[in-house]
Amino acid sequence: MMDIEKRIAELNTLLHDYNYAYHVLDKPAVPDAVYDQLLHELIALEEANPSFIYPDSPTQRVGGAVLEGFRKVTHQYPMLSLSNAFNEEDLRDFDRKVRQAIGDHFSYVCELKIDGLAIALRYENGVFVQGATRGDGTVGEDITANLKTIRAIPLRLKEPVTIEVRGEAYMPKKSFEALNKVRVEKGEELFANPRNAAAGSLRQLDPKIAASRQLSTFIYAVGGDGEMYGLDSHGEMLDYLQQLGFPSNRERQTCATIDEVLSFIQLWTEKRNDLPYEIDGIVIKVNRYAQQDELGFTAKSPRWAIAFKFPAEEVVTTLLDIDLTVGRTGVITPTAILTPVQVAGTTVARASLHNEDLIREKDIRIGDTVIIRKAGDIIPEVVGVLLEQRPEDAIPYEMPANCIACDSELIRIEGEVALRCVNPTCPAQIAEGIKHFVSRNAMNVDGLGEKVVEQLLREGYIQNVADLYLLQVEQLIELERMGQKSASNLVEALERSKENSLERLLFGLGIRHVGEKAAKILAEQYETMEALMAATQEELTSIHEIGDKMADSVVSYFSNDDVQLLIARLKDVGLNMSYKGKKIQIQAGENPFAGKMIVLTGKLSQLTRNEAKAKIEELGGTVSGSVSKKTDLVIVGEDAGSKLEKAQNLGIEIWDEQRLIEQFQ
Repeated sequence: MMDIEKRIAELNTLLHDYNYAYHVLDKPAVPDAVYDQLLHELIALEEANPSFIYPDSPTQRVGGAVLEGFRKVTHQYPMLSLSNAFNEEDLRDFDRKVRQAIGDHFSYVCELKIDGLAIALRYENGVFVQGATRGDGTVGEDITANLKTIRAIPLRLKEPVTIEVRGEAYMPKKSFEALNKVRVEKGEELFANPRNAAAGSLRQLDPKIAASRQLSTFIYAVGGDGEMYGLDSHGEMLDYLQQLGFPSNRERQTCATIDEVLSFIQLWTEKRNDLPYEIDGIVIKVNRYAQQDELGFTAKSPRWAIAFKFPAEEVVTTLLDIDLTVGRTGVITPTAILTPVQVAGTTVARASLHNEDLIREKDIRIGDTVIIRKAGDIIPEVVGVLLEQRPEDAIPYEMPANCIACDSELIRIEGEVALRCVNPTCPAQIAEGIKHFVSRNAMNVDGLGEKVVEQLLREGYIQNVADLYLLQVEQLIELERMGQKSASNLVEALERSKENSLERLLFGLGIRHVGEKAAKILAEQYETMEALMAATQEELTSIHEIGDKMADSVVSYFSNDDVQLLIARLKDVGLNMSYKGKKIQIQAGENPFAGKMIVLTGKLSQLTRNEAKAKIEELGGTVSGSVSKKTDLVIVGEDAGSKLEKAQNLGIEIWDEQRLIEQFQ
């Protein structure tokens, strides 16, 4: 038995090494036939000796039992999206802002933007233990079983480290073509593009289906702070990832200037079709971590990175009509109704016209032959008109003077391009506001879709979000397609939503400029609705990541008499008005962390960075990745770099690790 166990261990090591050579180094060490022979030997030995099957055995890639569903995973570090650039002007503006913040002595790293599905992989002591989708950036879905089937993802690393990494799972062009060929033979609907095919494959409940799709991946980041691993720059991190056994894309370049970045973009704009996988742009990042820290983040994305999106495919079709909608903030949005046409792999029958100024500037008229493209390969938009094909009877389009839903006069707020209805009782705004309030990322009320909301408004059962909580089963069963069970489930879902934490309610209220992340920051800081409603503009802007525009919007929103009445009604019907995250365990007067913005820098010897962060947050502090005027305290370990120097220059209080530990006790 000892000999069998030894042989199984040898085969595991050999196959991991061969897999690394093939998928990471792109230098196959043995012919496929040899690899397959060794794999079959391992399978046979494991079947006869199941007690010797390692969790990271190459045999575990084939896919196990069918899953019942995907459980939710909260990311240890948020998976932020990047802001986008679509032209040279956008990139030069990004470069200008970087130089204003950190000076001229820095470099960029440019990488190919893989057109796939963002994933997070977690390893403990070098063994792959969990993989998840990006989801909303905070919560994703556990797709570990499916990710294990991707041979490019190592099940065991070269070093026994505990680490979380981020990357992109994608379907190579050959795999995509082969998959659609099979679907044609079976008479099944074709996948529109490799990205959709990859996402669909990884969300299969049967891992064997994912295994059959021949996906691959590139890893491009670590979760959290790269300095945790003794790394100084993004370029070093990419080399370290490859050293651990991850596939990182070699088609990257360090650039000293934005002109070099533009040359790299031009190169891959021309060569992108030669790649064995799809890319939809180039990602540009400031290289050194210390300079990334200086630049920091907005509420939605890092200031030190941007994604350049390739120009989209353009097609020609006919504009049949212009449809107007009223959003929840009163903005009137024109939409082009088109003769259906294929754009970037999907059928498009509607496209954005953005606003009145664009329609006038491009002189877009009903009946015109128009040019359509997908902005960022996602949102269809009208970009131009073929004037030589214009019908003789086409007349200039005029936006209405009054709201299409309530007939109130439309206005244009100074500094904005959108026409807006400012009537707070506008039925269209109320409807859109309620739909947002009950949506998944807000109050998450199952069974309350758009059609049901519209019926409830039409029947006069509700006039605002507070009325939802007065609905009875007897009323609901009168609605179309609403039976006893559906009505009961909806009432129960509404009842459950009353217990949501404060940040969900804040996001659901639709306060202008307050997204999900900002809602959570506000909820954590103030803990109760009452405290937030009393906050001043000055107090709000003192919070990290809350700027003047957002602070003004929050103060203005809660000073409105109708809003105050709505909040009072929501409280009366039983909605929770408090933050349900971790509370401060000791009195704030005895607690040096409560309400403080704290930065950790350098290598800690007695605690891991994660342990220190978790304890600080448990005691009411907020841990930031960058030092600024809003920072209250900096904790320094060994080899602390620019963050320490910046804290000293700003006169910020500085502790060593020992003092931090003493305060925890």
